[in-house]
Amino acid sequence: MDSAIKGLDDLDNHRLSELIINMFHQIMVHHTIYFLEVEHQFGMPNALEIMGQVFPQSYSAQMKRLGKTLGIEMEDSVPKALIDMPREQLLALIKSLGSNWLAGDGIWFQAVEQNYSVLDAQRCAGGAVGKFCAFEASSIKKFLGLPELAGLEGLKQALKFRLYHQVNVQSIIDESPNSIIFYMNECVVQTTRKRKGLDDYPCKSTGMMEYRSFASAIDHRIITECLGCPPDSHPEEWYCAWRFSIVP
Repeated sequence: MDSAIKGLDDLDNHRLSELIINMFHQIMVHHTIYFLEVEHQFGMPNALEIMGQVFPQSYSAQMKRLGKTLGIEMEDSVPKALIDMPREQLLALIKSLGSNWLAGDGIWFQAVEQNYSVLDAQRCAGGAVGKFCAFEASSIKKFLGLPELAGLEGLKQALKFRLYHQVNVQSIIDESPNSIIFYMNECVVQTTRKRKGLDDYPCKSTGMMEYRSFASAIDHRIITECLGCPPDSHPEEWYCAWRFSIVP
């Protein structure tokens, strides 16, 4: 502890910049904790509904203030600097965000594993992914303007906008009028392990929570079935496969 620091006047520009980044982190965590508390008090569907009201208002207020402070020009609530970027750079940024999400997920897993055990890390990962995927699906659903009962066509569309989709190779086939099959053809986690000579990571239990949660948030009528996921054996052309069906 530096007892010489009494207030902001004692910080140089580097330390002030570090404080600003720390404050951004605090705001993000506060937003998340508030959402989780509302979810605890009123359930996930209601929390997602309230989040849908909160985020546009909170984002607008914060960006208006930051834009004024930093001289960021806005266009329809979007930083104009983003809009003016070349399309290729925007697509590269989207891929980087997908990679950042995956890296953050892995860092959390490793931290829990190092402090407790791999079983504890897997339990935390399963719980976290279930909550996150419900939110992720709800967020994508609003972005795309999908109806409440979006059906399998809505699910097919939404799956292509997931963070995870940006870093993996996936495919979808129409199995029947009432079912589709989703394949994870290349998984960056599993292909990295394969390159290192490691066995597949056993992600089936987490995957069940992930895909059920995501599909149900798109349309509660959708039934999710695992056709194969590590530690299950699988063919070379995919790592995991999932059937999504709906009762007509």
